[in-house]
Amino acid sequence: ECVSGCVCPEGLFDDGKGGCVEEKDCPCIHNNQWYSSGQKVTVDCNTCTCQKGFWSCTEDVCYGTCMIYGSGHYITFDGKFYDFDGNCEYVATQDFCGDRNFSGSFSIITENVPCGTTGVTCSKAIKMFLGKTELKLENKDYKEIQRDVGDDVRYWNRTVGLYLVIEASNGVMLIWDKKTTVFIKLSPDYKGKLCGLCGNFDDKSSNDFTTRSGLQETNALKFGNSWKQSSMCPDVTQEIKPCDVKPHRKSWAEKECSIIRSEVFKICHSKVDPTPFYEACVHDACSCDSGGDCECFCSAVAAYAQECTKAQACVFWRTPDICPIFCDYYN
Repeated sequence: ECVSGCVCPEGLFDDGKGGCVEEKDCPCIHNNQWYSSGQKVTVDCNTCTCQKGFWSCTEDVCYGTCMIYGSGHYITFDGKFYDFDGNCEYVATQDFCGDRNFSGSFSIITENVPCGTTGVTCSKAIKMFLGKTELKLENKDYKEIQRDVGDDVRYWNRTVGLYLVIEASNGVMLIWDKKTTVFIKLSPDYKGKLCGLCGNFDDKSSNDFTTRSGLQETNALKFGNSWKQSSMCPDVTQEIKPCDVKPHRKSWAEKECSIIRSEVFKICHSKVDPTPFYEACVHDACSCDSGGDCECFCSAVAAYAQECTKAQACVFWRTPDICPIFCDYYN
């Protein structure tokens, strides 16, 4: 029987916007947005071109990134988001793993200390072992210590905006905001050869909770505890919920952090899910109750802004009232 509506004439195709086009002009869809034939988008380090309704992408291998920020928030190389609040030194990532336990080339350790009175912890210092060189990043500065064992691994440091960047000849890069945020970027040569709190970089997030002894865990606390550097540190036995401990801060935290879900970040919402970043922001804003409230809040929003930038959604969210940066002063 007849159905009312419109169809395209033979040989033409619906372009999704109410028009009819030839096959060569068919659009493509990415993150709920339409792109016309010939348009390009960047995904990670690759460029994709729309051709006849399908994406054709370059196949470059991309650096992997692990992010540690605020009060114990981790995003692994494979994109798993979890929280772990431990008061100790932990292996963030290293290639001294399994049967390669003695032949690795680098190790990055994060030293976590309590920030605020609720028991949550932040990264206070980072230790980076590159062959026989040890770098300690602490108090907005870093110092080099030479050890007797290991190979010579060259490295360079530079300042980029707010960040100190340390890049080594073995494909390891560390980006630090001189506060509580650190990005670890590794070349694809390390895929599947890593262990620690940042996971194993094998493109599967389901097995990122691999403990020091090589077991698969489902519990973030058991996984995190296995990577502590000293057996003297106590294990973390329960997840801390700072907004329950300090309920009077909760409404303030939710109001401040709502910027992540607001119109300001609208272009990013379809590309990067704001929910885990919003929850992490509320967690941090509740927990930083002994000074540095704004710093905790700003780091949490900056973490979402950073992921948005990676997804090609550049958001100008800082204002004179919200987390300003006085560039002229430092320039």
